[in-house]
Amino acid sequence: MKKYYILPALLLVMTSVCAQEPFTRQDSLRGSITPERAWWDLTYYDLGVQVMPESRSLSGTNTIHYTVLQPQSRMQIDLQPPLEIEAVVQDGRQLTFVREGNAYFITLAKPQLQGAREAVSVRYSGIPLEAARAPWDGGFSWSQDGKGQPFVATSCQGLGASVWWPNKDHMYDEPDSMAIRLTVPKPLTGVANGRLLKTEEAGENRTFHWFVSNPINNYGVNANIAEYSQFSETFSGEKGSLDLDYYVLPENLNKAKEQFKQVPMMMEAFEHWFGPYPFYEDSFKLVEVPYLGMEHQSSITYGNKYQNGYLGRDLSGTGWGLKFDFIIIHEAGHEWFANNITYRDIADMWIHESFTAYSEGLYLDYHFGTEAASAYVIGTRANIRNDKPIIGTYGVNSEGSGDMYPKGANMLHTLRQLLEDDELWRTILRGLNETFYHQTVTTEQIESYLSEKSGKDLSAFFDQYLRTKWVPNLEYRWNGPILEYRYQDIVKGFDMPVRVFADQEVHWIYPAAAWKQTPFKNKPESFKVDSNFYIRSTEL
Repeated sequence: MKKYYILPALLLVMTSVCAQEPFTRQDSLRGSITPERAWWDLTYYDLGVQVMPESRSLSGTNTIHYTVLQPQSRMQIDLQPPLEIEAVVQDGRQLTFVREGNAYFITLAKPQLQGAREAVSVRYSGIPLEAARAPWDGGFSWSQDGKGQPFVATSCQGLGASVWWPNKDHMYDEPDSMAIRLTVPKPLTGVANGRLLKTEEAGENRTFHWFVSNPINNYGVNANIAEYSQFSETFSGEKGSLDLDYYVLPENLNKAKEQFKQVPMMMEAFEHWFGPYPFYEDSFKLVEVPYLGMEHQSSITYGNKYQNGYLGRDLSGTGWGLKFDFIIIHEAGHEWFANNITYRDIADMWIHESFTAYSEGLYLDYHFGTEAASAYVIGTRANIRNDKPIIGTYGVNSEGSGDMYPKGANMLHTLRQLLEDDELWRTILRGLNETFYHQTVTTEQIESYLSEKSGKDLSAFFDQYLRTKWVPNLEYRWNGPILEYRYQDIVKGFDMPVRVFADQEVHWIYPAAAWKQTPFKNKPESFKVDSNFYIRSTEL
């Protein structure tokens, strides 16, 4: 999740060119598939981290397993200051490396033969960047519970997982599985992703061994540390029995047991719309943290203060946003769109956020009906700024407009209207999660899939809503009983049909850039454009 939710709606600004952001070499090293990344395929992380809350410091090792795709001798591993890599070892031999900002370039001593399976161990330590305003400005959040015990968590979307552990910090390549060991002082508990295999005690510390058996994106990896209380239940889902585990501060245990009753309701709704939860093998966890929340895979973090809405506020202004806990529903929706289907480049972050913002309405649709869902999605338009396109700049770790949340949701809601078949829409959403199961994808792949399965050429539709900041404006006028209409503020080829109501009767019109006409028997006394379509309309 990102920052649109706490920004006020701004006036529509219709300028044709957005100011170009300045990008640096560090942006390219972070956001592109560099030659030092391209030659090896990541297969497995074995991460062990000791977290020392008293000094707010870390010490750890990440053993990075990979397959050689083509011979090379230089590898890029990322770690952000003030953390530092102390040593890199392969086959017992210490390797040399140089640092360029957040990127370390390691010189490999042994020949890297195509097809070979290799590993390097990276030892690091230091004081990680402290989150200034988690989760939007990420890093480590160091806090305390009501008894003064440490209450610690990580968040790092956009900023990058290399803010707290060394890795191949680009979204295109995920490990097939991952081990995570968190060593923390007694009596604290360290909660990460996947399943807890065992806990070991040594002196004043405890080590929690977690294992993720599915592919996982870097920012989805997290560490949460507190003197947690834990409770569990099971959900009977499409793939069998799913373990639901909850880790909360003891002081909030009773509130959690009541508020988290929404988790099975969420799972039921989203399995209906999106298909089976993608990580049955790793369970589902909801973990209390000292910030608002984040979609960490199989370890969703929660800080919405045990109330419905977004910190008690309805983002839609309709009342429907107070029927559910925003963080439970939104962040868990990311298990399908972000953690299962993951963008290859953050410029395509809309794939995560538009579908997940729309999932809020689908939750309402399942439990409260389609009219409630429509009202909610339409209500979120008040948060759209139309400041710049939803798609960002590729190759430099640059996301697009925060409109990817409300505008993206309304784009998808509009597409649903064009299909006129909710079961087809549901089949498409489920098909996305099946076709791109555990994959990193591009916008082009998602666009092509939606066009193919809908049976419609959606190229101009997506160009309009993803690549411009213009909202289509339907201009219309009456010439006696004849309706004349056209689109303004559109890309070439945009000709989306629209449903209208004339004296309560439903009609479809087919606007384009040129004027068109539709005759009626008589000029209707009332005429309305269906508000389920995200367009403007102007009567001339």
